[in-house]
Amino acid sequence: MTQKTVLNATHRELGARMVDFGGWDMPIAYGSQIEEHHAVRQAAGMFDVSHMTVVDLTGERTRAFLRHLLANNIDKLTKPGKAIYSCMLNERGGVIDDLIAYYLREDFFRLVVNASTRDKDLAWIEAQAAAFGVNVRERPEFAMIAVQGPAARDIVLGLLPDDSRVKVAKLGKFVAAEVEGPDGIPLFVARTGYTGEEGFEIIVPDTRAVQLWKALAEAGVAPAGLGARDTLRLEAGMNLYGQDMDEDVTPWEANLGWTVSLDEGRDFTGRAALEAQKNAGVPRTMVGLVLDEKGVLRHGQKVLSAAGEGEILSGSFSPTLNRAVAFARIPVGEPGDVRVDIRGREVPVRIVKYPFVRDGKPQDGIVI
Repeated sequence: MTQKTVLNATHRELGARMVDFGGWDMPIAYGSQIEEHHAVRQAAGMFDVSHMTVVDLTGERTRAFLRHLLANNIDKLTKPGKAIYSCMLNERGGVIDDLIAYYLREDFFRLVVNASTRDKDLAWIEAQAAAFGVNVRERPEFAMIAVQGPAARDIVLGLLPDDSRVKVAKLGKFVAAEVEGPDGIPLFVARTGYTGEEGFEIIVPDTRAVQLWKALAEAGVAPAGLGARDTLRLEAGMNLYGQDMDEDVTPWEANLGWTVSLDEGRDFTGRAALEAQKNAGVPRTMVGLVLDEKGVLRHGQKVLSAAGEGEILSGSFSPTLNRAVAFARIPVGEPGDVRVDIRGREVPVRIVKYPFVRDGKPQDGIVI
């Protein structure tokens, strides 16, 4: 059965076009997807991301458990509110999911995992946690709103009471704080996002989510759907689980090696497989592609290179660049001239370093 977030009726009142997304009835756009994309790049937009799963972990051995569970090293987190991005791997080194982990207290950490992987994530976490005596608690009573864009910070700060404003204004990137919002709404405000822009992801009790959404709208934040969120994260060079990586893809092959900590003495799940693949030579690499002529790059299209055949992972029209861009996975080696098979026609593309867009502008070397 399709699930609905607490903001579902609000989206429909705004005339949103709704689609099934991982079993959730979610807004793809409220009007023009491209206008929503530009609103986030140029000012501020907000997304209902209440379908994401919040999981709280408590117990004396929670840190030890997360050392075992995550490929990134949880010991990087020593100050309350600090967060890391990490992959959770299977024994083969494949990505079960990518997630954010927050340190709140020594016996209390919070995870935010993907909606489409909720069931398998919870089953895996609970099974692994048992040996450490860690309590795993899903928090379905929370909603989440992401506010993103160059104006997002000032707008959110303008809605907060003085004490909360001071706390949130001091947040560094990948740091969160529990504060009081407008009209006393309790908020967990994290300086994180999935667009490449400044902003926050705000966890709020579902009973107060509509109130917060409307306050943000009145302050000038434009509602944006999952369509714009997808083109924004692609431009920003951010992976999407299920398209860019999955349980048969290692972090090395998904350009996520920067999230792997092979620190001495920590035996996390999947480490042996990652080390073996690294020592043997990673066979595939993930690259960015730009199509300079008219056309669209889409998931599953065949990529042809001198090193061998690969495929498009995430691909879409980039509103900022005004052309198609994509991630592709191809064999390691000198690629030579790269082409993409688009309906039987081999179309030339350029390999570029991503993110494609940084600070709202084309990345160096991407000429438009």
